[in-house]
Amino acid sequence: MPYRKCIIIVNTYKEDSKQLGEVVKEYLVSIGIQTDIFMFGGFSLQYPFPGYDFVITMGGDGTVLFAARGCVSLGIPIFPINFGSFGFIASVQRDEWRKELDNFLAGKSMINQRSMLQADLICDGVHKFDSIGLNDIVVSASSATHTISFTVSYGDVSLGEFKADGIIISTATGSTAYSASAGGPIIDPGLDAMVLTLINAFSLSSRPIVLSPDSEIEIEILPSRFSSVIVSVDGQPPSELYAGDKVRICQLKDKVKLIGCTKEKFYNALRSKLNWSGGPKHA
Repeated sequence: MPYRKCIIIVNTYKEDSKQLGEVVKEYLVSIGIQTDIFMFGGFSLQYPFPGYDFVITMGGDGTVLFAARGCVSLGIPIFPINFGSFGFIASVQRDEWRKELDNFLAGKSMINQRSMLQADLICDGVHKFDSIGLNDIVVSASSATHTISFTVSYGDVSLGEFKADGIIISTATGSTAYSASAGGPIIDPGLDAMVLTLINAFSLSSRPIVLSPDSEIEIEILPSRFSSVIVSVDGQPPSELYAGDKVRICQLKDKVKLIGCTKEKFYNALRSKLNWSGGPKHA
């Protein structure tokens, strides 16, 4: 399809992104593509994506997460230029944007489809709110010094009652984020999976589990003497939870479209950013 209209999401915390945003806009306008710039300060309730054919993000993975939430239901592809530290999702490097962008506009780029999660909060049997995320959904104590108690079920199966600092449910894409730092496995982003990882569980036998997205995960908050509980989706501002509240998590029906996020770039990021390797090489 011909691309006629683009919006560039510029992360205002990245000074270089503002400069490159203007350069990319000038280039797109020169080849006949109407282009607007949206300044993103790390959080926004405004999703300015309707009416555009594609989106360019100028920031780190967090900027892509914002774009994913706004673009997934519209089917708008995201071209992510990396200005962050890791670049597992924002995998187009700054020095290659022109070549990668030309390939995309010429229909030569692979467009990867990534799964997202939806969290629904149920209070006293009433649906309170829902939110979607590309990386993860985290239920945790609001204070780092306290633990919380909760039950987890998967479909009709109870997985047990747990005491921990919290629990992370991540996508394969999000497996390299908070889940990995909590000891969860790294999942190839091309796989459809949900990863359940406990945060500092009060048991040595609690291990991460990789689950099929065919069933729903339900987390029910149990009474706790000291801790208040929160839920956060992709690091957005959290919502408070109370004893008896339930967070139901399922895979979103729609998938977000990412440009240039190849397997090669993913595993290159693993090696270069997380120092993942098979060990020292022999001469």
